[in-house]
Amino acid sequence: MVLLVAFMGWMFDGLEMGIFPLIARPALLEMQAATGVVDDTFIGYWMGIVTALFLLGAALGGLVFGWLGDKVGRVRAMSLAILCYSLFTGLAYFAQAPIHLGLLRFIAALGMGGEWSLGVALVMEVWPEKHRPLLAGVIGAAANVGFALIAVAGMVFSVTQDSWRWVVLVGAVPALLTFIIRLFVPESERWVEVTEKAPTRPIREILQSSMLIKTTLLGTVLASVALIGSWGSVQWLPLWADQMAGPEMPKAKAYTQALGALGSVIGCLVGSWLGGKFGRRPAYFLLCLGSLVSCALLFRGVDAYGPAFLVLCFVVGTTTAAFYGWLPLYLPELFPTRVRATGQGVAFNAGRILAAIAAVQMGSLMAMFGGSYAKAGAVITLIYIVGLVCIWLAPETKGRPLPE
Repeated sequence: MVLLVAFMGWMFDGLEMGIFPLIARPALLEMQAATGVVDDTFIGYWMGIVTALFLLGAALGGLVFGWLGDKVGRVRAMSLAILCYSLFTGLAYFAQAPIHLGLLRFIAALGMGGEWSLGVALVMEVWPEKHRPLLAGVIGAAANVGFALIAVAGMVFSVTQDSWRWVVLVGAVPALLTFIIRLFVPESERWVEVTEKAPTRPIREILQSSMLIKTTLLGTVLASVALIGSWGSVQWLPLWADQMAGPEMPKAKAYTQALGALGSVIGCLVGSWLGGKFGRRPAYFLLCLGSLVSCALLFRGVDAYGPAFLVLCFVVGTTTAAFYGWLPLYLPELFPTRVRATGQGVAFNAGRILAAIAAVQMGSLMAMFGGSYAKAGAVITLIYIVGLVCIWLAPETKGRPLPE
């Protein structure tokens, strides 16, 4: 039940994340219509702003809900996180201006950022150590299953300036999951045992311990590489496809997103498997290398929507999303139980702050390159070079029990 609910919570989280790339261009074009001008610089600017607000909200949510999970329990906090991201995604139906979309995405992201750290902590604490690589892949893949589901919906239901508002209403559905969680999901026994011995002060402990500060900063850097690559460029692929295909092919963005999501599901399973098979550090190095090469081939070698573009979107989705199978495996192994939800929540979601900066820079780079998604993406994805170096500063945790 713990695994099922964590999977569903993160799956719906991915569905919520996948909604905006699908509706962004139609929604922003509708909101721009009053000016009488259609300009991709406007689209790129607001896509960067809204994405940045989303990432900042997720970073704050990782801290707030992670802290809440260490204080009142993983299950209670997870219920509140899912309720938050569901309701405020659905409220985007009423948005009338780009800033409305941005603010609603910010609030919804509070819950999305929190749900990740809580679900990962709960599953890793409940299941035996030998299953951690497989479970990390399953949890990582869950978000991409949700991402793929909303993309399939976009294939069946054309997302246009007249229909995008109905799509965001789907985002309110996961609120029903909170009732199942509160009724049927047991609390982590590890957390219960630790909190019975002494009250937890996760934020204070992280800030006062030089070792935990170093661990948190290191985790943040490793997560940032993956997040900047994804949110600074790969998340823009549906918009790039929409630009190249033109209004005659409104479903191009959905096909792009679906193939990327399918590759991401596979990638998450591969990423966690590599970590379990070869060790955490060699696996991360290989993921950075694969992402760097595949993104270079896509952004530097393709200039038209077609089979080559779609195949490379699948490959890029596989390589860049594999980190999200590796991170649920590695981050819980860095923090003790009493601060695990807070520590990994801060590490993963603080990386979103840097990714938010990259998302804004993507918009700026697009303006510099005359609205070119390809040139801007080619620059942003050089971030994987940082990961190739930094991973060797991190500890190897393969075969070790979760720290108590």
